[in-house]
Amino acid sequence: MSKFTLSLLDPNTLLPHRAGIAGLALALSVLDQQKAPLTWDVTEDTITLAWEGTDCDAVQWLLHQTYQMQDGYLDVPALKLDQQARYTFTEGVTATLLQHSKQRTRDKETKSLNFTIEDGQPEIKLEFRPVLDCYYTRDVSDAFNTKGVFKPAIALKGHHLPGLVECFVNGAYQESPTGFLALLFLPLACGYYKLPDRRSALVLPEVSNLLEWVVQRQEASGRVFQRLKPPYADFRASGAGESALRFLLREKVTADAKPMQIRYCEVYQLGGQPWDGNQSYLKQSVYRVQVKDEILELYDIAEQLFPAKVRVTDKGESWLAISKVLPWISENLVTGKRWYIGFYEFRKRYGMYERQGLVKMTNHLTEDEQILFDAVQGAFSAYLRGQFLQAQKQGRPLDYGQVTDKVIYRLQRPSTQQEFATALVNFLSRFRSKAARSAGAQIYAWIHREGNWRQARDLVLLAIATYTSKKGDALDGTEVPIESNPEAESVESETFEMSL
Repeated sequence: MSKFTLSLLDPNTLLPHRAGIAGLALALSVLDQQKAPLTWDVTEDTITLAWEGTDCDAVQWLLHQTYQMQDGYLDVPALKLDQQARYTFTEGVTATLLQHSKQRTRDKETKSLNFTIEDGQPEIKLEFRPVLDCYYTRDVSDAFNTKGVFKPAIALKGHHLPGLVECFVNGAYQESPTGFLALLFLPLACGYYKLPDRRSALVLPEVSNLLEWVVQRQEASGRVFQRLKPPYADFRASGAGESALRFLLREKVTADAKPMQIRYCEVYQLGGQPWDGNQSYLKQSVYRVQVKDEILELYDIAEQLFPAKVRVTDKGESWLAISKVLPWISENLVTGKRWYIGFYEFRKRYGMYERQGLVKMTNHLTEDEQILFDAVQGAFSAYLRGQFLQAQKQGRPLDYGQVTDKVIYRLQRPSTQQEFATALVNFLSRFRSKAARSAGAQIYAWIHREGNWRQARDLVLLAIATYTSKKGDALDGTEVPIESNPEAESVESETFEMSL
């Protein structure tokens, strides 16, 4: 009789192994033990497996019950996937764990797929090559000897975990039978995301309680929670940081009022590497993201303000447009920075951005940030008023984009703390506002605290770029464009004094 114990508490297990143990617990939860050639017991942190026959027969039975091929998709009954979810799961697994052509076989012919992302919006049209078979649906005989018994050391390749072995000079990584068994069920616990520029993200959760995690995953099946996106929209992410936050947010939503069983996750960003031109999804970087409620709440807000939208080309081809703002905010959140950090660089890189969503994001500033933000917006309002009156006298309409660029240029041009402090104080003193009264000490701390002036510059530029009057816009009741002319920075040379 063979008996194996897989434990979350085993010091020899890594995060992929613990995630694989969770996947195995989920797979076992939908099987009838009375009809199985093996027995099992699942506790909060341990799975015990036992069988009378050969190791090979027992493992193959588990694999065939867990992984199946259906209509060209890799299907896992324990996950209870609909058509969209089967597509995203199949594409996710084949772009990460099964990326090499030797690990899966696709049909030569493609078939068309249409998915609805949002009611009333055009459908997404895709071309998909059905999967005929893959590593998980085949016989894994290389893990056993001729008698069907586990080898003491099993050679692993990239299909068990992308980037597991960076250099093959010393041969393949050798795994124990229990470690190998856990990794076979890793796909059930992971999150899969398609990133821009032919990249993918594989998210591995940290599971601390098998029983509660399985219940939460079962409750999430079928997308019964309204806050969960359709699978294809959820599959498309803007970056590795957003992938982690989206995965953790989904776990938090499905956990409902129960304590979250995932404290952190790891994200494997996969893409091209110059040293291997044969595979497109090699490991580029690994991120570990901790669960913090305030971070997930901010991401939840940002995700709703900057959603992906279905666009249609002149030829009638539909595609999902991803926000440019959301990846920037997400990367700040996963690195523990304030969400607006780097707005200076972001604005210089992108001439256009979703201004209305950014305006609403400014409602989530700290009290200290709000003081500087309000002071700058009050000064900018006074500046606009002067420019508007000057334009009236000259009998011309006010070019809002031009006058806004003047202020932004003058405040983003300084490259040192002293230069920025001089420019900001000059601006606030020339265009006084009620919000700046009694705020001198706080503003002084912002611009003179060591290493703080760049953050102050980001906040100041954000305040100007998101300025909205009490009428709901910047001027006279009509919506005005805030996106600035990217050429303005190179030709603008006037000072504040000269522009009056």
